[in-house]
Amino acid sequence: MRDHKSLVAWQVSNQVAREVLRLSRTRWRPSASALFHQLQRASLSVQLNIAEGYALYRSQRFRYHIRIAYGSAVETTELLELAAAERIIPPLESAPLVESAHRSERLLLGLLHKVGER
Repeated sequence: MRDHKSLVAWQVSNQVAREVLRLSRTRWRPSASALFHQLQRASLSVQLNIAEGYALYRSQRFRYHIRIAYGSAVETTELLELAAAERIIPPLESAPLVESAHRSERLLLGLLHKVGER
């Protein structure tokens, strides 16, 4: 039986959230604590809203949760770009993660368009 984990959007957002958690453990410093806390919340919100929305797939709530996930994906990308610009996360680590976050955004937009057709 398929579940939310079969969605590529969830798979990519899960990778981003796991990497954000890893970076939070290895790159955290007091001056960037607010950024890391918000980054953790935003990245977790993406995958969790996809999961919750999938559980409500046959209702209008699915689209609502995917919209929330998209907003959190944009927030995650913005925070990662800020962390990269301020050299809180080194370029070799931030570049692929920012690209994955952008991919998550694109996948969620595609999912929104797909469910909007119903």
